[in-house]
Amino acid sequence: MANIAIYDGAANSGSVSGSTPFGLYDTDLTYLTASANTANWCAKRLGYPVTDIEIQNIQFFACFEEAVTEYSAQVNRFNIRENLLSAQGNSTSKDYTHKLIDPNLGRIIGLSKQYGSEAGSGGTVDWRTGHIVTTASQQTYDLTTVLTGSDGTTETNDIEIKKVFHEITPASDRHYDPQYGADYTMNSFGWGGTMVGVQYLAMPIYDELLKIQQTEFNDLVRKSAYTFEIQNNKLKIHPIPASTHKFYIQYIHTSDRNTLVTASAVSDYSNMGYGNMTYTNINEPGKQWIRKYTLSLTKQVLGSVRSKYSSVPIPGADVTLDGDTMRAEGIAEAEALIAQLREDLEATSKRIMIEKESEVNNFQQEMLNKAPLNIYIG
Repeated sequence: MANIAIYDGAANSGSVSGSTPFGLYDTDLTYLTASANTANWCAKRLGYPVTDIEIQNIQFFACFEEAVTEYSAQVNRFNIRENLLSAQGNSTSKDYTHKLIDPNLGRIIGLSKQYGSEAGSGGTVDWRTGHIVTTASQQTYDLTTVLTGSDGTTETNDIEIKKVFHEITPASDRHYDPQYGADYTMNSFGWGGTMVGVQYLAMPIYDELLKIQQTEFNDLVRKSAYTFEIQNNKLKIHPIPASTHKFYIQYIHTSDRNTLVTASAVSDYSNMGYGNMTYTNINEPGKQWIRKYTLSLTKQVLGSVRSKYSSVPIPGADVTLDGDTMRAEGIAEAEALIAQLREDLEATSKRIMIEKESEVNNFQQEMLNKAPLNIYIG
């Protein structure tokens, strides 16, 4: 034991910088002062100067650094769990440490885009347009060999067909046809026939758009010359074409559904931007937790040192050391502190806070229901 370094009580802020394993806070003056003060406090809690403490300043400083980073990790894990839904899709370069994250509709908007992609209304998947040319008396066409894309080349990707239609007179042409559309439209309002130009002046544009949509939907349901079915990207047309027609096809590349939006976006627990907390920004309850956790770690280190020796000889007797007992005590205290911190964090989760707010609102409503109404006195 004579060769083991004994704590000399000389810990100070100037000796902290450069003495910690990772040097995470070597430039934080508040941290350096707190580290030295905590080292002296832990030594006194362990019995110094009445009892020799068989560890040096660097062990105290290492335990303090670990306590700060452990507190930071526990709080950050909780915050990631609470805020990941709002942060997904944001840049991984954003630092959320010590910041309030407002809830947003990012996930809902993303889901809406997926629905929009399937419906052909917005979204993130492009609807492509191609065509095939039918042959008289041929009913089935393999789209992987005959589908021509908008760039004029044969489509070779895995595709999913969205719509198939053949060329007919556009609804707008039929709706405004000088010999049919104008009279049909105006007669439907009981105004009799008139010129096309008058319709633009006398009727709101949304009415015209509704009539065009009505015409197109009517054609789709009741007037289409063909129907089709698709099996394994083979298009089967009913009835069998009697002559050459050009069928237009809207489709997507199935691989587009899985396209990565960006490689630098928050995707899961592992890449959300939380770093070690700034010691100055930690409140006093947090700093007290750090001091106690430092003491528990110090007990583990001191217990490990003392457990190497079962006893120390002194004149006329042997002194039995308490290394194993102290190490077990430190482990138990550290586990209790972690459990308490997690319990405190869970008590402030969004779910619990909403439940508490609901309870308060319900109680206030009950009190209002029991309050007598004012009596009017004339």
